Amino acid sequence: MLSESIKKLVEYGIQTGLTPECERIYTTNLLLDLFREDSYEDAEVDAASPELEEILKDLLDEAISREIIEDSIVYRDLFDTKIMNCLMPRPAQVQKTFWEKYEVSPKAATDFYYKFSQDSDYIRRYRVKKDMKWAVDSPYGVIDITVNLSKPEKDPKAIAAARKAKASSYPKCLLCMENEGYAGRVNHPARENHRIIPITINGSNWGFQYSPYVYYNEHCIVFNGQHVPMKIERATFAKLFDFIKLFPHYFLGSNADLPIVGGSILSHDHFQGGNYQFAMAKAPIEQHFTIPRFEDVESGIVKWPLSVIRLRSKDSERLIELGDYILQMWRAYTDEEAFIFAKTGNELHNTITPIARKVGDTFELDLALRNNITTEEHPLGVYHPHAQWHNIKKENIGLIEVMGLAVLPSRLKEELEILSEYITEGKDIRSCEKIEKHADWVDSFLPKYDSITNDNIDEILKKEVGIVFTHVLEDAGVFKCTEEGRKAFMRFINSL
Repeated sequence: MLSESIKKLVEYGIQTGLTPECERIYTTNLLLDLFREDSYEDAEVDAASPELEEILKDLLDEAISREIIEDSIVYRDLFDTKIMNCLMPRPAQVQKTFWEKYEVSPKAATDFYYKFSQDSDYIRRYRVKKDMKWAVDSPYGVIDITVNLSKPEKDPKAIAAARKAKASSYPKCLLCMENEGYAGRVNHPARENHRIIPITINGSNWGFQYSPYVYYNEHCIVFNGQHVPMKIERATFAKLFDFIKLFPHYFLGSNADLPIVGGSILSHDHFQGGNYQFAMAKAPIEQHFTIPRFEDVESGIVKWPLSVIRLRSKDSERLIELGDYILQMWRAYTDEEAFIFAKTGNELHNTITPIARKVGDTFELDLALRNNITTEEHPLGVYHPHAQWHNIKKENIGLIEVMGLAVLPSRLKEELEILSEYITEGKDIRSCEKIEKHADWVDSFLPKYDSITNDNIDEILKKEVGIVFTHVLEDAGVFKCTEEGRKAFMRFINSL
């Protein structure tokens, strides 16, 4: 059984190009050693090899039966990464192939690397495809919704082991270069099948990789080679455009650098990008304006629920200069009438979520204005999802959501399924602990529909989730999409 499973995995490695034919025996022996097995019998396997998920399941079951690992999702994930590393080329080989492909075209290089990252199981295709995805019309264009199901839940045994594990600061975080090839532990994922592409942006060393939990096509992460905190500054814009010049078919953006409106890892300077056009990128400029000394740069307010300024020019240096100027002016901007305060006490509130891209021969820079002030009424943030929407989305609005993709918690899959049953069968939603939080929301939209049946309930719920996300984005806008809000927005523009 083990010999057959190993043969299937080696065949998979050869068919995908992870393993050259000349390394068949070497790879087989690495796998035998991993399973503490001394002998091997060549087995006949189908030319059409089974799916990787099935091969790895058989091998993991074998490892459990041999008491090499415990039967837990965390230990299985740690060990299957170790298994996949036996098929993998060394980092230098991957980098060499990447830059050879780059000589053909930047897209050829990223096409190779994206496929490689999936074939290596760093991106677990079979988990990502479980994510729920749909699109919903909104007043601002078609927005995307995803319910993330690809991150496995830790079981109680692994959680207990993580509590007892010896504290370690290596790697310092999930975005550090030191993750490449790291075996992992119960409280840190394995990265033995991880290969990073080193790049130089703004004269410093950075890494380029894909997210293991791809939320959209070619969802990449670009991270500083040093473990330094995120900071939005002039150099940020220079870094964004250096990357865009390297990979003009990608966009690249940054989370804001303050809590509440910032990303999940503010401790390590990084960007996110990819080969995908979000709703915000498609949204038009609804009001043009001219900024003194930058008359050569096309500038305008984007028709979008968040407060976004779009700058366009064929000269990226002009966008860097203007982006930095707007950032500095916004950092210091207060408009009490619009409830915008640059700071309260010693706490700063204003920052920017920037996104760069190239359209034809023109560079674009979108600047989403952010503010993280809190009040007694809105303790999680005035420009944060308001409490009435927390049944759907309570988490921070980061870069991906800013651009029009809702990343919603996995709990919603089960909750929407239960809601579907309760609504169609006329049951009392408040009587079920798992979904009672949705009762007021359901009451608010049910009267809109003349007929709700088993055939249309799922589509209705998806549509209404999309409407909630649109309201969430509107909450995050510092200047509202109203006549009064636009006047306030123009007060800031006129201050430039």
